[in-house]
Order: sequence, then C-alpha cells, then structure tokens
Amino acid sequence: MSSVVLAIDQGTTSSRTILFGRNGRPVSTAQQEFPQIYPSPGHVEHDPEAIWSSQLATVRSAIDQAKINVTDIAAIGVTNQRETTILWDRQTGRPIANAIVWQSRITAPRCEELKRDGVEPVIRQKTGLVLDAYFSGTKIAHLLETIPGARAAAERGDVLFGTVETFLLWRLSGGKLHITDASNASRTLLCNIHTLAWDDELLKIFNVPRAMLPEIRGCSEIYGETDPQLFGKAIPLAGAAGDQQAATFGQVCFEPGNAKNTYGTGCFMLMNTGHAAVASQHGLITTVAWKLGDEVTYALEGSIFIAGAAVQWLRDGLGLVASAAETEQLAASLTSNDGVYFVPAFVGLGAPYWDSDARGLLIGLTRGTTRAHLARAALEAMAYQTRDVLTAMQADAGVPLSALKVDGGATANNWLVQFQADMLGVPVQRPVVQETTALGAAYLAGLAVGYWQDLDDLRQNWALDREFKATCDLIAADRRYAAWQAAVTRSRGWLTASMG
Repeated sequence: MSSVVLAIDQGTTSSRTILFGRNGRPVSTAQQEFPQIYPSPGHVEHDPEAIWSSQLATVRSAIDQAKINVTDIAAIGVTNQRETTILWDRQTGRPIANAIVWQSRITAPRCEELKRDGVEPVIRQKTGLVLDAYFSGTKIAHLLETIPGARAAAERGDVLFGTVETFLLWRLSGGKLHITDASNASRTLLCNIHTLAWDDELLKIFNVPRAMLPEIRGCSEIYGETDPQLFGKAIPLAGAAGDQQAATFGQVCFEPGNAKNTYGTGCFMLMNTGHAAVASQHGLITTVAWKLGDEVTYALEGSIFIAGAAVQWLRDGLGLVASAAETEQLAASLTSNDGVYFVPAFVGLGAPYWDSDARGLLIGLTRGTTRAHLARAALEAMAYQTRDVLTAMQADAGVPLSALKVDGGATANNWLVQFQADMLGVPVQRPVVQETTALGAAYLAGLAVGYWQDLDDLRQNWALDREFKATCDLIAADRRYAAWQAAVTRSRGWLTASMG
C-alpha cells in the first residue's frame, strides 16, 4: 500500500510541495520563493524556468524530508496560480517569453476595445467570466502579437499554450502530456463552460489558434506518469485543479451553498452551486469548480486581486514590518483604526467592481498615524473586500451563508479572522489543516488511484481548529463598512483621472 499522496502547489510568489497521509494531515512540506518581475506599472511577469526549477526543488526536498521511497507515493496532484499564461516551444520545451501573471493589467486596453466591439455579452454567456485582463485569453493574444514569428508557429502547433498546471504536467511527463483540467480551462475566456470544450466563436474573438491549446480533461483521473529520470521512478499524475477550486475541494465544500474564502496573495471566495452554472447579476463570475468522472460541479466566485500582497508590500516595499506575523501584534495594539482606510487597488479592483483604472489609496491619515495604523488598515482591507464579495454572492445565490470556512497563510492571524467574523456577522471556521489548496490537489489525485475511496472519506478528515464568532454589534460593523465603501469610491477611475 502506498503511504502518501504528493501535492504540487505552485503559487504566485512561491512553489510548494506537501506530502499528505490518509488522514489528510501533512507528512512533509517544502517551499521556495521565486522572483516577481514588474516590467512596468500594473504589469507582472514570472520566469517559467524559475517556476519549474523552484517547484522541482521542493518536490525533491519534501520527499527527502519524509524519508520515504518514491514507490511510497500513490500519485501526484497539481494545483496552480490560475490564468497565468505561458507559451513554449513544442520541440525544445523552452518558454518563448516570460509568463504573464494573472495580476497583470497589460491587456486592459485590449479588453476595453473588445467591450466597445460589443462582444462581452456572448463571452459572459459562454464562459461565465467578465471581459477582464485577469483572464488568459487576451494574454495569449498579446504574446502572439508581440513576439516575432509566434503566431505563425502557434498556428502550426509548434508553440503551445498552457496555464501553469499545463506547463508543469508537460515538464513532469517529459513532454508527453499537453493537457489542462476543466477548472483551469474555465479561466481562459476560450472555453464554453456548458460544453467544456474550446469554443470556435471565442477563439475567433480573441484570435487564438486552436492548434496551440491543450486537451481538456477531468480534475481527478490518471493522465499519465512522471518521466522516470526526474525522481528515479515513474509516479502517476492523477489530479489537477486551479488553486481556488482545489482549496474549495480541500475544504470539503461538496454541497450546494457551501463556501470558503482563501487568503493568499489575493483573496478568493467560492460558493458551490452544484450542477447549475448560476449566472451572476452582482459582479461575480461563474466557474467550473471541478469535474469528477462525467459530473461537473460549478461555483460562484469573487476574486480579490490584492490581499496578502498588501502585507507583503508593507514588508518589502515600505520596510514597515519585518514579517507578516508582526501585523497581528501591531493591529491589536490599537483600540480603533482612527479613521485610516486602505484600498489596495495596486492592479485595479476585482469583484464586484472590475475597475482596471482603480489604484491604491490610503485615506484618513493624520500626524498621529503610525505604522500600526497602516498594518491594521491592510488587514481590515482583506475583511472589507470579503464582505463586498459575500454580499454579492448571497444576492446571486439567494441563500444566506450560515458559516464561512477560511484558509490560506493570512488565517494564522487571529486578529484578522476575528475582525472578519465581526464584519460578516457569521461564524468563521478555520480548519486544523490550513493548507487546503495543496490538500485539495492531493484529494483529487488520491481519489483517482483509489487511495481514498469516496467523498465521505474526505469529509471525515476535515477537522475544526477554531470557530470565530462576531463580537461587535452590527451597527458598528456597518458604520466601518460604509467608510470603507466611501474610500473605494475615491480610488475608482484614478488611472484615467490622473492621466487626463
């Protein structure tokens, strides 16, 4: 019997590998940061080779730490930063350019052109997405149009496209697999989420050649195996999902109405809507949650572009804190925010605003403002943005939320999670295993090879670490939230205003 499942969790700022046992608890973990590239304001890139080398190093490190044989690994599941776009040469496997990261606004002008062309309604109907630079479609076209010879090579099938999981599966399999899973495909603007197929009309709108696209597969099935030269033995590659869908699966949100929020670089809330692709009327997106066998589960999603990245900015950009953990102590040192609010719209605003022209705003500053106020404002911003999304989600789904499951690195901050409960007025539940993104990838791969038998096996693994209940009255919470909304209003449209 195999003893563990290996989860590859390729994130925006770091690559991570976690080995999980049958009880869903980590056996070993390895993590490595890699460089962020900012060629111009609002544009973000990654070196795909840095993604690959850091991820490969963590896989080997996690296996070494666990002191196991490769034969003890039942399967590998992959989860990834979504929408980030990589093009590479089919023959050499080498990227033809840096990856354009999901956060990048480089194609915002093209999205505005397409909106003026009147194609957004058909895009919305077929993909469940808004027409925004966040998604992969316009990123692919941008690379094809700016790299000499790329379009002709793509039309021949000599240049391939993939989101990060596709690129990793290609490399892991020694170039034998060019596939994506249904959840990642649903983030490209090119996939019809009702048929789970690449759509000719969408390919024409975005001018993307079909020959460069990967095959769309389920989220839990044996795709192939690793190149034996990588780890000394072939290991089944058996699961894949975008990071937020994987976290939802890892939080065992298997029933319609179940919801989770992940606090990472960005903040992402997903609510399971079952087998119905619910169209949003309130600024959210409709996405594939996962595909198991022939069954497709959908979700409503609210995507917040900047969450933990704001704390990273306080640390690396301003040097105000030495570590993210320091913000908890600083926030707790104040009895009030003293009217200081922070809208972290560094790359525009995501759900429910979808404003590419919004920019970051600090407001309410006085001579009495300290670094503690800025730390607290950054944490509060995560909670306010989450309330923005939850309000829209409840309106779309037509059901009130009874509790919110949370995960991600920032949820180790008790002050933040308590403030979140205060802002929402519903219990916030933090699980014992907070690495639910990697856990979801492990679950998907483990199910495919019979390591876990069914969803009930996974439900039994979920365990509560702590439940946070609201401690402040709703009137006070509403007053703070109203001030936040006023700050958001002042941040919107700034790029256009400042260039006018």
